[in-house]
Amino acid sequence: MDPAVDDISLLSSFCFPVAYCFLPLSRCQVLNKHKPWIETTYHGIVTENDDKVLLDPPLIALDKDAPLRYAGEICGFRIHGQNVPFEAVVLDKSTGEGVIRAKDKLDCELQKEHTFTIQAYDCGEGPDGGNMKKSHKATVHIQVNDMNEYSPVFKEKSYKATVIEGKKYDSILKVEAVDADCSFQFSQICSYEIVTPDVPFTVDKDGNIKNTEKLNYSKERMYKLTVTAYDCGKNRASEDVLVKINIKPTCKPSWQGFNKRIEYEPGTGSLALFPSMHLETCEEPITSIQASIMLETNHIGKGCDRDTYSEKSLHKLCGASTGTVELLPAPSNSANWTVGLPTDNGHDSDQVFEFNGTQAIKVPEGVVSTTLKEPFTISVWMRHGPGSREKETILCNSDKTEMNRHHYSLYVHNCRLVLLLRQEPTESENYKPAEFHWKLDQVCDKEWHHYVLNIEFPAVTLFVDGATFEPFLVTEDYPLHASKIETQLTIGACWQVTQPVALMTQYFRGNLAGLMIRSGKLENKKVIDCLYTCKEGLDVQLPEEVASAVKVEFNPNQSSLTLEGDDIESFEKVMQHISYLNSRQFPTPGIRHLRVTTTVKCFNEETCISVPDSEGYVMVLQPEEPKISLSGIDHFARGAAEFESTEGVTLFPELRIVSTITREVEVEVEIMHNLDTCEVTVVGDELNGDHESLEVDLAQIQQRALEMSSSNVGMVITGVNTMANYEQVLHLIRYRNWHTEALFDRKFKLVCSELNGRYISNEFKVEVNVIHTANPMDHANNAMVQPQFINQVQHASVDLSGHNLANIAATIVIVVCVSFLVFMIILGVFRIRAAHQGTLRDQENGKENEMDWDDSALTITVNPMEVRSKRNRAGSLGALRALLHS
Repeated sequence: MDPAVDDISLLSSFCFPVAYCFLPLSRCQVLNKHKPWIETTYHGIVTENDDKVLLDPPLIALDKDAPLRYAGEICGFRIHGQNVPFEAVVLDKSTGEGVIRAKDKLDCELQKEHTFTIQAYDCGEGPDGGNMKKSHKATVHIQVNDMNEYSPVFKEKSYKATVIEGKKYDSILKVEAVDADCSFQFSQICSYEIVTPDVPFTVDKDGNIKNTEKLNYSKERMYKLTVTAYDCGKNRASEDVLVKINIKPTCKPSWQGFNKRIEYEPGTGSLALFPSMHLETCEEPITSIQASIMLETNHIGKGCDRDTYSEKSLHKLCGASTGTVELLPAPSNSANWTVGLPTDNGHDSDQVFEFNGTQAIKVPEGVVSTTLKEPFTISVWMRHGPGSREKETILCNSDKTEMNRHHYSLYVHNCRLVLLLRQEPTESENYKPAEFHWKLDQVCDKEWHHYVLNIEFPAVTLFVDGATFEPFLVTEDYPLHASKIETQLTIGACWQVTQPVALMTQYFRGNLAGLMIRSGKLENKKVIDCLYTCKEGLDVQLPEEVASAVKVEFNPNQSSLTLEGDDIESFEKVMQHISYLNSRQFPTPGIRHLRVTTTVKCFNEETCISVPDSEGYVMVLQPEEPKISLSGIDHFARGAAEFESTEGVTLFPELRIVSTITREVEVEVEIMHNLDTCEVTVVGDELNGDHESLEVDLAQIQQRALEMSSSNVGMVITGVNTMANYEQVLHLIRYRNWHTEALFDRKFKLVCSELNGRYISNEFKVEVNVIHTANPMDHANNAMVQPQFINQVQHASVDLSGHNLANIAATIVIVVCVSFLVFMIILGVFRIRAAHQGTLRDQENGKENEMDWDDSALTITVNPMEVRSKRNRAGSLGALRALLHS
């Protein structure tokens, strides 16, 4: 072979384009010698609604003719196949890099995968693409990834099923939803859910619905459920589906015709609770039936809807003798030792005090005698629980200083109620009963209970909710040694002297109310029952034809009753006559739960059928609120002599107490009810006991079974009584002041209340003015006279109030002015004449002898309502003098 030819062949592999070839043209026409090269198989992924395809491996075509221009460059890719929704694009000719992309939006639901072939083409030998070479065909597999664009759809528009009551099912029915997405993930239904709340059904992931409890036809005859579905991409069904489940009744023993909610309107008397009630026995032969009806009112006040008067007033209403001392009174000006002690304000103004283990109060000296006179009674309402290993003191009387002796105390310890009663020094030093223990469930059950201890040493009787309990343990101790140390009475803890300080210990945790001590006499059972008895309860008026067929028994406070009989028809009639009664004029609104528990026996004297408890509630509606109004003369004046007299001045001579309620038609109706407190308070400076006081006829108060307490801030009248009796007593209240020289007015405020402050009247304010009178002759010879108040009206019974006072004052001023004008005219004439005579004397005697103005005999009467101080009076007199001299 010619060596020159071999050299040319070698150069041909690096030959420039024809236009630049320096060899003969025949030698340069074979420059594009190689075909492009690509992979044989490609796998791609594209997401629907996206056009970019991710290929593995990447689409790259190689050409051995590189780096020759055109021959070594890739000019395109060609896709082969029918209706292929993809195109291949060259990104870089020199590197041969390219991409495959979708021509239009892809839909996985129409086609999940696409397969086609692809070839690469170089650019040939020149710009015109001549002698273009193509690669082999490579196979491309492209998978279309799904997007969660579709939501589940239920196959049915609604579902229905029927079940028998009293049975639990593994599956009542099956709901099914589908999803149009193409992928397994997004087309699968992952869960179903019942949207309707508080229904006794559940649904599993496969759509099976079952009941979670036994269904009751009498409670619900059909349930309507809304069910939804979620795919595995968490898309919720486009529309929820309705599922109806009908309950088919079976014969089940139960009370029928029982209304769960029973509304009671205050003041309407008895309300039948079960007027249409009957017992379904499913034709079982019944020989006897027993039922217990319970009215649960533990959440109301101290366990039921009692009148919320003070405990002391309740003792009087129940007929207790005098001598009862209230140790936990509502805070007031006269009884302020409970101020600051937390109260339970959620119980209809019932004065309930909370003790959390850190609070205690000291009872002031003089409230209770240091040594209780036997026999005596201690009573208290208590709610406590659970038990504690530490002592929790309710009431404690211990040494005030130096020693730690407990004289008497009442405390709780390990669900036991304990009374400590140490005997005072006596001649005999023998052991005597000192501690009395009662182990009671009531102490720790967190419910309200009423405790009464009748102590007549050595016997101690305990009443709990009216029932008698004997102590299970009595321990003895020696009497106390003689000592002159004073004692300290405390509530909620015990006073402990620990040198060098004294502190409280054995704190109580719970609620207390109505703590009372009655010295000198025991409480009788009738009074105890009265104190515990509710104002609300159950009642039954038996028809004559069934009175002997059914036995009826009530508990002491009529919150529950028991029926027993053997004839179902008579039994049902008695049930239909059971009623709820609330005798309070203004009952506490809210819910009272009802429960009916039934036991049925058949011929074999065994329980043959089971009757479920029936539960409901009485809804006591809000009573019409009374508005207590005080009215009368609120501004009047009296002479100073009346204030200084032994009778004094009556503050509320024409007081009127009226109570009204507003009916639904916005009409006020006057009603009559009792008051329990009226308080008269001084407005301004407190009463000075040296020269003023508020007084009332105590005999009149006692005659109306009321009590009075007074202090330097006013007077409090207490006791449950009619508004008329309170009016009569308030008419008798007098104000006395036996040093009225510097007194010009005094103001008082009156407020009355009902049900321990639940309803409070308006503040009725009274202002009384003192009219001072001065004798003109007393100052006849003085050069400067201070005018005094003169009472122009001699009749003390005339009230100078409102417009009347203003008219009288104006009349006085007019009379004074006219009299003064006449006086001035006479005085002017006299002065002119005197001046003329003086001139003549001056001419004769050669000296001036003017008459001096003497006002020593001048007395001026002013309006006592307009002049309040000596400075005002002096100013008025100065102005008159200036007018005269001018």
